[in-house]
Amino acid sequence: MVININGATLNGIHGYPVSVEIHISRGLPSFNIVGIGGVAVKESKDRVRAAILNSGFEFPLGRITVNLAPADIKKEGTLLDLPIAIGILCASKQIYTDNLDKYLFIGELSLLGKLRDVKGALPIVIEGIQNNIKKYIVPKDNKDECSLVKEAKIYPCDSLNDAINTINDDNIKPYKIGKIKNDNSQYRIDFSEVVGQHSVKRGVEVAAAGNHNLVLYGPPGTGKSMIAYRIPTILPDITYEESLECTKIYSVYGDLEEGLIYKRPFRTPHHTATKIALIGGGAKLMPGEISLAHNGVLFLDEMLEFKKDVLEALRQPLENRSVTISKFSGSTKYPSNFMLVGAFNTCPCSKIQCTCSEYEKNRYLKKLSGPLLDRIDLFLPVDYVEHNHIISTEKTKKSRDIKKSIDKARKIQYERLKKYNITTNSEMDMPLVKRYCTLENGAEKIIKKIYNKYSLSTRAYTKILKVSRTIADLDERDRIYESDLIEALQYRKFIEEII
Repeated sequence: MVININGATLNGIHGYPVSVEIHISRGLPSFNIVGIGGVAVKESKDRVRAAILNSGFEFPLGRITVNLAPADIKKEGTLLDLPIAIGILCASKQIYTDNLDKYLFIGELSLLGKLRDVKGALPIVIEGIQNNIKKYIVPKDNKDECSLVKEAKIYPCDSLNDAINTINDDNIKPYKIGKIKNDNSQYRIDFSEVVGQHSVKRGVEVAAAGNHNLVLYGPPGTGKSMIAYRIPTILPDITYEESLECTKIYSVYGDLEEGLIYKRPFRTPHHTATKIALIGGGAKLMPGEISLAHNGVLFLDEMLEFKKDVLEALRQPLENRSVTISKFSGSTKYPSNFMLVGAFNTCPCSKIQCTCSEYEKNRYLKKLSGPLLDRIDLFLPVDYVEHNHIISTEKTKKSRDIKKSIDKARKIQYERLKKYNITTNSEMDMPLVKRYCTLENGAEKIIKKIYNKYSLSTRAYTKILKVSRTIADLDERDRIYESDLIEALQYRKFIEEII
């Protein structure tokens, strides 16, 4: 008799259903797992044997064969410990149940039979729902992320015995998570703490409204990092769909501190980060910082201190909003729709009284190549604040006030672009730019003059129009006026004046 148990494995951030088939026959005692299992899967034999014995059951003597179907897909990780153990107990007739096919089992077993949390539980539940499986036996530490899927019935367990009792008791109710805390009141910092810098704040507001890439540059100590760290406080609240996407990535990465992502990610990798750390990859093709910042902000402080090849690796993800990582062992695709925020000093000495020559300055700034600069929408100079601004008692805009105008602009963009499965102006392609970036006569003349004078690339041209469209949305205008276009052009002065 062959017992069939529903299990799963991972491929990137996508779950993959696995049918765990167990057959026990007469013969010399042996325990074989077939179906291209990785090292952790092969080692599950020892964990499962010890867990069964220490849970009060007998480990069957005979020829045990476990087949992981489909047999041509490689299975990695410890996700299959629990379904293998349940299958062996059913095949040896130590437990009896007639509803195993209604459940999907995931979990790593300790030698004592306890269930440990696993990476990638959420993507597996999402895939299971698409395969019409409604009930899930999961480790208790994975319950919050799994319960994000509204259609799923989640039964958290802390041991092998607990899992067996759950499938045999129809009175146990599935776990339900509370409401996602997706408001920005949790932040202890606020934009009102930034003294002066009114033009910079305006530029940041425009960037946040359209999800545009942004660079802050200027002398040290002027507040570049301070401003960047406050950008999450003005971004729109994360939606249920966005929360689900982010939690899938962090679930695979193994970094879910509270079980789910309830605010937009803000990632700040150190400038010594490698290309793999930033983009993703490695032996297990794990997501990098650009994917961990999905639906949020990737902040590169001291941007010019990053290695040039690391910065250049950002070019394709910034354009495609996803990254495909390939190795001999396989390939996987991760989403990376983030808002890039960079900050750097304009010379290597970083002194108030600069001692660098023009050659040294130019050499330092050349780490930002032309193609990478083309992918950045706004360049904001951050200068020293005058003393009268520091001592001023004038009230400035709070984060919640800036956020209101950004929410309004984002709503306009969503209504305009939802039929194209995008939500912000920065995601528009050329046909959409032509359709929705309608210019007034005066604005049309200005952009034509600028295009010819500076020999703009098509990408730079469309980015100017996208930023202009966002500025018009902040003012709730259907068409782009001269003032909108001139403001957008001001945000690109860095390219002409400094490089």
